[in-house]
Amino acid sequence: MIVGIVGLGLIGGSLAKAYKRDSSVTVLGWNRTPSVTEFALLDGAIDAELTPDRLCECDLVLISLYPRATMDYLRDNADRFSKTGIVMDCDGVKREVCEYAFPLAAEHGFTFVGGHPMAGTQFSGFKYARATLYDRAPMVIVPPVFDDPDFLARIKALLKPAGFGRISVTTAADHDRMIAFTSQMAHVVSNAYIKSPAAADHKGFSAGSYKDLTRVAWLNAPMWSELILDNRDNMLSEMDALIGSLTAYRDAIAANDYDTLCALLEEGKRRKEEIDG
Repeated sequence: MIVGIVGLGLIGGSLAKAYKRDSSVTVLGWNRTPSVTEFALLDGAIDAELTPDRLCECDLVLISLYPRATMDYLRDNADRFSKTGIVMDCDGVKREVCEYAFPLAAEHGFTFVGGHPMAGTQFSGFKYARATLYDRAPMVIVPPVFDDPDFLARIKALLKPAGFGRISVTTAADHDRMIAFTSQMAHVVSNAYIKSPAAADHKGFSAGSYKDLTRVAWLNAPMWSELILDNRDNMLSEMDALIGSLTAYRDAIAANDYDTLCALLEEGKRRKEEIDG
């Protein structure tokens, strides 16, 4: 199998290293900064550079760029992809990319599948890439068709060397609705929380709770800004819900209302138990 990786940052670099663990896989890679591609070659994460003329050789092309750069890459190389291979993006939002890519793929005769590897760290760049990042991690895919089990089995087989655990199949709309809650809101809340005036004096007073809540405040601002704005309707809905909940807690505290505050906290604890068992 020949796998092409477009973009060798944390996500793409980790995919390259994961596939390289399988001796039967040839990994080709490209990054817009040539020095990163050269370093990936020296590091052994890729076997050769993924040049435009080699796209037709790839059984699987994984595009790990920002959403708009992904769409630009798809447009610029639409006639170069293999007609028998699979092209998959790795973006954190799916509606805009899939709405653009599905008709483009149909027009030019290649197969596109939306994808979102559900793993990462607060750091970015190839230097943080690791082969084990996706081991047992969830992978979400948005296929062009949902009623072809053989096609879905083929996708799962192509992704297997990366080490993913559960592979979920969904629509672009459902993906973006859920990801606003599970990922994007967590990053915004963490990033806003760390702006407290008290944060500068936290050392000696903070432990697990602080670390858990602030880990993803350290983020790639340009990337997350693009992802969040591409999903702004879902994000606004989640933010309104959170602001409403916080207002209820604030009102109870301001009124020195023990019973209401206790009930709110118990409700949140019970909700956690119901959701996560």
